[in-house]
Parts: sequence; C-alpha cells; structure tokens
Amino acid sequence: MAPAAAFGQRLGQFLHLKDAPPSLMTRSLRSVELAVTETRDDNPVPGLSGTLTLEDAFLVSLKLHDYPDCELWESGKCVMKADVRAGATYLYDLKRDPRYVIDKPFHSLFFYLPRSALDGIAEQSRAPRVGELACELGTGHDDAVIRHIGGSLMEGLRRPDETNQLFIDHMMLAFTAHVAQAYGGARSTELARGGLAPWQAKRACERLESDLGGKLSLQQVAAEFDLSVSHFSRAFRISTGLPPHQWLLRQRVKAAKQLMSVRDLPLSEIAISAGFANQSHFTRVFSEVVGISPGAWRREKQGGSENEA
Repeated sequence: MAPAAAFGQRLGQFLHLKDAPPSLMTRSLRSVELAVTETRDDNPVPGLSGTLTLEDAFLVSLKLHDYPDCELWESGKCVMKADVRAGATYLYDLKRDPRYVIDKPFHSLFFYLPRSALDGIAEQSRAPRVGELACELGTGHDDAVIRHIGGSLMEGLRRPDETNQLFIDHMMLAFTAHVAQAYGGARSTELARGGLAPWQAKRACERLESDLGGKLSLQQVAAEFDLSVSHFSRAFRISTGLPPHQWLLRQRVKAAKQLMSVRDLPLSEIAISAGFANQSHFTRVFSEVVGISPGAWRREKQGGSENEA
C-alpha cells in the first residue's frame, strides 16, 4: 500500500469512515513522509473516535465545518468541551492520544507532521531544533497561511491525476516551515543566499523539462546539486522567477504550443504529450497561463475554423 493511502486509511479508521479518504504525500525533508488528508462524514455513527499510533508526531487540522460542543479526550480521559469553528487551525500531539466524540457531521483537512520533519527544517535553516509545538487542546488559531496552503492542496486532493509531485513537495515544505515558526518559535539563522550558479540553473531546468509529467520530486533534483530542498527551491525561484512547479507548468504550455503547430494533432493527444493529465487539465492550465483556450490560441495562430476535440 502506498504511504499516502496508508495514512488515509489510518485516519479513516480513527474517524470510523467507511472508505479511506484521499491523501497526498511528500518525502522532501530527509526522506521523511508527510501527508495531507481530507476527511468528511455528513452522517456519522455516534461514538468515540479510535486511537492513532502514539508517536513523536503531530496532526495539524484545518476545520472546514463548524463542530459545536466538541468533547475532547487526551490520554484516555475526557478533558473538556469546546466549540470548533470552520476556518480555524488546531494542533494535536500524537504522544497524548488525542480523541474526540463523533456525534455531528464533520469536514476537516489533516496534515501529518512527524518530529523528524521539524528537525529537518531546522537543519536546513541552520537553526536550533524546534521544541514543543503550541498544542493547546480546544484552542483554535486564525491562521491565514494554513488556510491558503490547505485550499491549494484541496485542489490536488480532488484532482490527484492533475497534481505534479513538485507542487505537493513545495506546498508541504512551506507548511512545515510555517508550523515550525508560528507554533514552535523557530527562527532561521541562515544568511540570505542568491540564486543558482548559471550551470546549475541550466542543468536544473533541463532535468525538470525532461520530465514534463512531473514525477520527479524536489528532493531528487536538489540532491543532484548537493543542496537542501529548501535552499534549492529558493535559489531556483531567484534564478528563474518561478518556483519549480510553476516553471514546469509553463514548460508544458510551451511544449503544447509547439505541438499545436501540427494542425491535425488532436488537443487530447497534445495534452498527454505535453505532460498534462488529460485534455481538461490542459485546457484549464493553458487558459490560466495564456489567457485563452488552446483551441482559440491555435485558431488565432493558424487561422480558420477548427474543432477543439
């Protein structure tokens, strides 16, 4: 079973869901597995949630649905009741066996964050390791950054075939760094650095362009230059003006434009050849980047009436 699917299955069992919820996973930090999962049940069977493995890790949850009068448990005991608000972020320490009574519809996004990932962020930033996170039971945080990251990853969870690994790596790296700073008091002591050397930028772009489908991870590319994921991602953006996953999307669009010079090639075939999941994905990304649909762009360039299918 894939690690992301395994994490989804664990959460599904914890929340008594019938099916394992969708998950995305990354290994960008010291090969540590981080995951994000969307959980929802509009008609749950009332009862106490299950238990998760006791480990040195955290769950960070973005609530997408109000959950009033929530009965919260820790270490096998009912601790308190609290009103959980949609849009708020909650942190749970898995060493404390967090549980709650499920008796109302719920909808949440859960991030799985091992302690080793926080250690990896500190190491890459040349900063002291993070101590305890601010896991105060029943306390929600108004965190606009988590809402933004969560909203971006929700699209990936709902369209996994259209989500490249570079995007997942980038968002989860940003998530981990934010949690370390906002809830662990981390402060980077790393000096600001410039972009990649010209030969590094050229080679990195060639490496990414060789895999338009986006199966490469940030860790794989960064390792070729003996750089940390965070350093490579930041330096690549300085050198190219875009983070790796956005740069890759534009290369796909560029490849698609070249392929559209062949008048008889169907857009569905162009989509796959240029690294998109399908024609719908191709049309959406192309329209966002270029401002018009692929078919309209091709007609403008070549003239005449043309079927977009």
